[in-house]
Amino acid sequence: MSLSSKQRIFTRNIGCLIDYAYSIDIELTFGHAWRSLEEQKRLKAEGKSRTLNSKHLDRLAVDFNFFINGKLTYDKHKLKSLGSYWESLDERNRWGGNFKSFTDTPHFEMNI
Repeated sequence: MSLSSKQRIFTRNIGCLIDYAYSIDIELTFGHAWRSLEEQKRLKAEGKSRTLNSKHLDRLAVDFNFFINGKLTYDKHKLKSLGSYWESLDERNRWGGNFKSFTDTPHFEMNI
């Protein structure tokens, strides 16, 4: 499958996620979507990322900011239904709130 095909599947899933978030009264703004390799290296050096193989490099990951009742939150428990919904859309979808080595609630990726 071409990278472009993967990106189109991912984009369609992100659209569904955004619609679902608003349906459960979670508002969103974008954080990181695409990153250059230079940006990824900087984030890793600063300890803000743990890899140089981020899905952001291929446009297959996005980080969101979440607002509940107008207040910014990254609380895993408040966002769990959003993460579960994301992972139900495609078996290749992964939510950072379920990462085993660290919690990254803003992060949604497709692992293709």
